[in-house]
Amino acid sequence: MTEKSTKGRSPWWWIPSLYYAEGLPYAIVMYITVVMYKKMGVSNAEIALYTSWLYLPWVIKPFWSPIVDVLKTKRFWVLAMQFLIGAALGSIALTIPLPNFFKITIGIFWLMAFSSATHDIAADGLYMIGLDQHQQAWFVGIRSTFYRFAMLTGQGLLIILAGLIESNSGLDSVELKAYSDVSPDVYTMATVEDMPSIDDTDELSIVSWPDEVVIDAEPILTTKADSIKAAVKAWNLAHGQPKEEELVKEESPTWWSVHVSDPLKQTLKNRFGEKPKPVLEKAGNVGVLFFRLNKAPEKDDEEVVITFGRNTGSKNINLVEGTRFVFTRENWDQPAMALIQLDPKLDQREFATFEANSGNIVLSWSVTFIVLFALFMFFAVYHLFVLPKDVEEERKQSSLLEFMKNFFGTFKDFFTKEKIGISIAFLLLYRLGESQLVKLAAPFILDAQEAGGLGLTTQEYGFIYGTVGLLMLTVGGILGGFAAAKHGLKYWIWWMAIAMNIPNAVYIYMSSALPTSTFVVAFCVGLEQFGYGFGFTAYMLYMISVAEGKFKTAHYALCTGFMALGMMIPGMISGWIQEIVGYQNFFIWVVLATIPGFLLIRYLPISADFGKKQDV
Repeated sequence: MTEKSTKGRSPWWWIPSLYYAEGLPYAIVMYITVVMYKKMGVSNAEIALYTSWLYLPWVIKPFWSPIVDVLKTKRFWVLAMQFLIGAALGSIALTIPLPNFFKITIGIFWLMAFSSATHDIAADGLYMIGLDQHQQAWFVGIRSTFYRFAMLTGQGLLIILAGLIESNSGLDSVELKAYSDVSPDVYTMATVEDMPSIDDTDELSIVSWPDEVVIDAEPILTTKADSIKAAVKAWNLAHGQPKEEELVKEESPTWWSVHVSDPLKQTLKNRFGEKPKPVLEKAGNVGVLFFRLNKAPEKDDEEVVITFGRNTGSKNINLVEGTRFVFTRENWDQPAMALIQLDPKLDQREFATFEANSGNIVLSWSVTFIVLFALFMFFAVYHLFVLPKDVEEERKQSSLLEFMKNFFGTFKDFFTKEKIGISIAFLLLYRLGESQLVKLAAPFILDAQEAGGLGLTTQEYGFIYGTVGLLMLTVGGILGGFAAAKHGLKYWIWWMAIAMNIPNAVYIYMSSALPTSTFVVAFCVGLEQFGYGFGFTAYMLYMISVAEGKFKTAHYALCTGFMALGMMIPGMISGWIQEIVGYQNFFIWVVLATIPGFLLIRYLPISADFGKKQDV
């Protein structure tokens, strides 16, 4: 198709790039932030709370969309927001290395979210006034495809890029093996005196001892195991290693925390939290590892952060102390200790591999956002030349009083629709489970197995969600559209609700089994994403059905606002819940949270023919 837009150059010059630029900041704000903050050491509760607040601009978007409509032109708003988003991306790249990066970057992300929501309004408006009806229908698939490409970039390619930089920066990783053995003759505990001599003339590197840890499978007294663990922790603290526990911010107690928050948290923890394992007389035997650097870091203020965790192998061999070490010029030559413990029920020879890494996480995300900054500034400059300039936006000249009357009339008409209360409740609750799952899926996949996660790398996460997950999401959405066109929304809504919510149970399986196979994890995520894509079709069609009438565009915007609100509020508390009850119980809660949406379906006012393809 080569014809020009109604008043300007061919739409091929600007429709694909415009909708790629529309989708990218949304993907950054909603998905990349979660992965980045998790890798930067932010807690799950803070990630869920603050990144959920980023939905707010999309919640309140309908209230300022009339301003974009009447002030300046759509082209002006598109260009202004793209330059602003580009500036925000550059600012994030510069502030990630700062000590208080979290507070600064979350503020910039909120500005970006506001700019992105405004960009959505202007871009969609430009699409409608820049193309005639035939072109709008023809290019709807093109705009959707390039929006999906933006999601692929944000959820997959950019995260893979950050992971590649992380894995290829810093010091070379060190792999260590741990064995259980049923023969007591092979077991000896490594000591710091046995560490081999090092050559400080080589490049800076991680030195570990021993290369292999062989642990007698015969259980030992629990008191002895506990004393060894306490000794390892004391050794690390005495040799310059920070506490592994998260620092708790001391704040003055408030009425809310004393009378509501803390009692509720304690109640949930007592009833649904992970129960402490009973203290047994015998515990699994243990083995120790030592880490240090071969020489001092070059810079006085340089920190070499080493993360240590299980890579593959038996789940009966666990790292119980020493997951993160920090070396400086003061303590580089003071060995730090890690403690590996067997399951006391283990009675055969098994092995596991552990890996020590020192990838530069700060550098990886700074470079990623520099790439994003350059990309978005390119879009802004490119669109400065290719967006249609001579489109006449039709505006009715009216008084302020008439404008306000029409503005508030839109809301009155919406809130007086048939069963609007049930409809709003459905919009808020249909995704109650998904709204919480989406905030903790990435932390769960990236968390170490010792913390209840799957321990996958950043690249593996990017591949699974950005390629397999996105592909299955797209296929599910396409099939959902075909199905709805065949028999209508009323026929399919129950099946689509089941498809969207029941596959969330794969996370219960993964949190229980902790599969180490990337293929198994990809299959589970693909199944969940396919169901989500298929089931989300019902949600989109129902919003369209609610918006039917005189103010279709404005009412659809209101529906999307309630959709964003339904994602924001549950997402804000999801991390808090997970930290109380643990991953497995949290995912059980996610599945239970789908029940209200099911209960509301039977009361929805849906036309029997809505969504069906009409015979001409």
